[in-house]
Formats: sequence, C-alpha cells, structure tokens
Amino acid sequence: MVLERDIMDRIGSTMQKKAAELERLAEVLVTGEQLRLRLHEAKVIKDRRHHLRTYPNCFVAKELIDWLLEHKEASDRATAIKIVQKLMDQSIIHHVCDEHREFKDMKLFYRFRKDDGTFPLDSESKVFMRGQRLYEKLMNTENTLIQSRQEEGSLFERSLVASEFIDWLLQEGETPTREEAEQLGRRLLEHGILQHVTNKHHFVDGPLLYLFRMNFRRRRRLLELLHERSRSIPESHDSPFCLRKQQSDGGNSSFLSVSPTKEIKAVVGVRRSSCMSSSCGSSGYYSSSPTLSSSPPVLCNPKSVVKRQVTPEELQKPGGSFAKKTFTIIGDAVGWGFVVRGSKPCHIQAVDPGGPAAAAGMKVCQFVVSVNGLNVLSHDYRTVSNLILTGPRTIVMEVMEEVPDHLHP
Repeated sequence: MVLERDIMDRIGSTMQKKAAELERLAEVLVTGEQLRLRLHEAKVIKDRRHHLRTYPNCFVAKELIDWLLEHKEASDRATAIKIVQKLMDQSIIHHVCDEHREFKDMKLFYRFRKDDGTFPLDSESKVFMRGQRLYEKLMNTENTLIQSRQEEGSLFERSLVASEFIDWLLQEGETPTREEAEQLGRRLLEHGILQHVTNKHHFVDGPLLYLFRMNFRRRRRLLELLHERSRSIPESHDSPFCLRKQQSDGGNSSFLSVSPTKEIKAVVGVRRSSCMSSSCGSSGYYSSSPTLSSSPPVLCNPKSVVKRQVTPEELQKPGGSFAKKTFTIIGDAVGWGFVVRGSKPCHIQAVDPGGPAAAAGMKVCQFVVSVNGLNVLSHDYRTVSNLILTGPRTIVMEVMEEVPDHLHP
C-alpha cells in the first residue's frame, strides 16, 4: 500500500512538472498574441516594401524596440531585445526571410508567424488555442454555467460543474460524445487551463467544481516572459500577492512589510502566481498547478497584525469606529505588493513600501470590503486571492480602517 502510494505520488509529481512546463508555454503564446493584436492596432505591423518587393504584415525590429520602450514594456533596449528573443525562441515571430535566428535591433523585417500562417500547430498549441476559444465563448455567451459556488466551506468565483460543462460542450457541438468531452476536460486540466477548485481531482464527468486556471483576458506584461519561475510558489498559509524581493539570491527571499507604526520588519514572502495551494494526494489525482514543492510551507508574517477580530457587522455599523477608503491599484510584472490574510473579513497583513498598493495608500490592518465591486466581507483570503488573480491587472478595492478615538465625532 505504501509502495503504491509512493508510485502514485511520483506519477503525480511528474505530471505536475509537465503541466507546469505546458502552462509556461501557454503564457508565452497568450502574451505573444496580445502583443500581436496591440501592434496591429498601433499600425506597427503593416505591409512594407524593400527592393521592389512587398512584405505583408511585418514590423521593423528597431521600431518595435522603440515602441516597447515608449510603452514602458521594458526599461532598456537590452531587456526589450531579450523579450522579443523569447518570442522568437517559441516560434511566435521570425525574420521574414528566415535569415536571422537571433533578433537584431536593426532595420530588419520580422513577422508574427500567425500573420503568415507558419505558426507550428503541434498538439499542445492546439489544446491552448481550443481552451482559449472555449473560454471566450463561455465569457461572451449569456449562460449560468460559470457562477459563484461553494465547495468545502469556501466560495469560488466563476466556477463551473464538470457535468454541466460537458452538457454545454455537447449542446454547442464541440464534442460528439460525453466520453470525448471528458477527455477534452482532462487535456485542458493537464495543460494548466482548467483546475479542480481545491486541486484534489482530475477532470471527471460529475458534480465536482472546476475553474479556468488561466485568465486569457488578463493583460500580460511582457516582462513576465523573462520570469518563468514567477508562476511557481510554495504552499502558503497567506495569500500569494507577492512583495518585492529585498535581495535576489537563491532560496526564500526577504521582503519588506510596513507596520502601522512605520516600523520596518523583514518577512518571508513568495512571488505572485496562483491563488490555490497545491496538493497531491494518495488517490492518484494530481493538481494541474505547478506549485508542488518539497520546500516547507512559507509563511508571510505568520503572526497576524490584527490585534482583535472584527465582524462584518461592526465594520458596517453606522457611526462606528471604522472609515471606508477606496484604492485603485495597478499591478506590475511582480505583483500588487500586498498580502491578505484572515477570514470573514480578511485583512491586509503586509504591504511593500515600494509597491503599487503602498503608492495607492494601502496600509496593514485595513479590512477588505470589496474587490472590483464585489462585496467580500463574508469571504476568506483564499476566495479574495482567487478573485483578484483571475481578474484584471487593475483592481479597485474598498477597505475599512479603524479611526483613532480622538478623531471620532
């Protein structure tokens, strides 16, 4: 029995590593496609002539680097070149005559392979493209398939029931049989596109809840292409909103957190990635999330900064001791620069002094009221984490903070 469990765990670990590799590839494909559409819109991609020959739908390398710097997608030309080279390495763009395998910051013509029909459609790419098409189809159609649902005492936003998803696939003519629909769901999970809400099960035709692990509509920062490891985090008891590294060395990184008294504390943190903790049980099921790690759980300020528990009723009491504030926070390539913790309501546990959240005015000990218009007073930090990480890069948060006694009317 122990040997069988060990074998299943090793199989699960191997498949998780494969899913992590496939998910990284998917992120590159999505990022590249978003860039292609932006460049078309900006007229950077257009038909160009050289030596009496017309090259359709191409761009000039030097002009692209200028555009990336102008739109703050890179801090310098060397970084911008590395970003574009990453896209070349994944066969997303190429020189129009395939004379240069390396991207050169010169007046040379390059083109997205999707614009000339030369993009290599291997089995993995086909799964990603199909997953993205299904995602967009679901999001653009009025249906009750994706909605908030409860599982193991937690609320999961935009989740779907496996059996209902299969019904929809059949109804839309996406698959001819339930067996093939289930196989499609399993492929989507294995490629890191779908995941079970608690990472405990593979995709099966039944009442289990799943959600799209990948938010295809999320605006990717091109710098994310250079930080492949940023999608891998150890299991954490806190939310995964990362704080910036104080020093970039191997192993766990040290981050800064600002306390209410402005005292600076060193805390252990993780880079932003997924909102779900990984798990790989003895049942033989495995998580599609690339978060499996032999490292011990990492805590970010394991001791709560909140001195006493506050109820949602106390926060909303008219004339009470709490005042509401609203922040608009634009995440960068690293994260939003804060950590949430706790339950019903959750609170701000740590804030990076140099991050987007601090710049917007966020402080520790504030209680989270709503995220992008959705009231979250009755939810825990896992639900809030999931809501933010599957949403847009710009988030609007309402919080409540305690007003000092001498400021009360």
